[in-house]
Amino acid sequence: MTIRVVLADDQTLVRAGFRGLLDHSDDIEVVGEASNGAQAVETVAATRPDIVLMDVRMPVMDGVKATAAIVARFPATRVVVLTTFELDEYVFEALRAGASGFLLKDIEPEELRQAVRVVAGGDMLISPRITSRLVSALVSRAPHAPADHARLAVLTDREREVMSLVAGGLTNEEIGQRLSMSPATARTHVHRAMAKLRVRDRAQLVVLAYQTGLVAPG
Repeated sequence: MTIRVVLADDQTLVRAGFRGLLDHSDDIEVVGEASNGAQAVETVAATRPDIVLMDVRMPVMDGVKATAAIVARFPATRVVVLTTFELDEYVFEALRAGASGFLLKDIEPEELRQAVRVVAGGDMLISPRITSRLVSALVSRAPHAPADHARLAVLTDREREVMSLVAGGLTNEEIGQRLSMSPATARTHVHRAMAKLRVRDRAQLVVLAYQTGLVAPG
């Protein structure tokens, strides 16, 4: 199956560079480009891609507002934020708006292609090394609200345990090692938790783990 991608960045050279890198893949096709957020929403509406690579600093409509609009209107499309800094304030806002992760603009060509494949498969595009630090900072910037423990009542004890490890930045393989199960079984628990909690992907599961108080910031 070919992964359909839209590129949204106000710099023509950046879009050309990413298109050049992605067009070398047999399983990835760039189906549209946009130079601002409003255009990105229109392009997604016209092409219905699997992935949008979204810059956040753009004219007319910024990438955060465009991300929120795309997530609301086209739930099958996943948005990945492009940034030059790991802990960019815009990244926090975009993740809160529903983005499925982020990529640094200086990513290596093969890493870019693999990252597109990973997020198309529903996984998370945040380095496990900085997941807890990033989301902890994200949640601490959100308005204070009581922890919604009741929302997790639909999960089994094992699913809740796996969810907490996902929030700590562990991969399926690391979760399997920690809980003496196979990576495939860990992945199954993750997917069941996402389905029960009605979240789009692994990134949103992590955010929810913090928002419900399953794990604490820091």
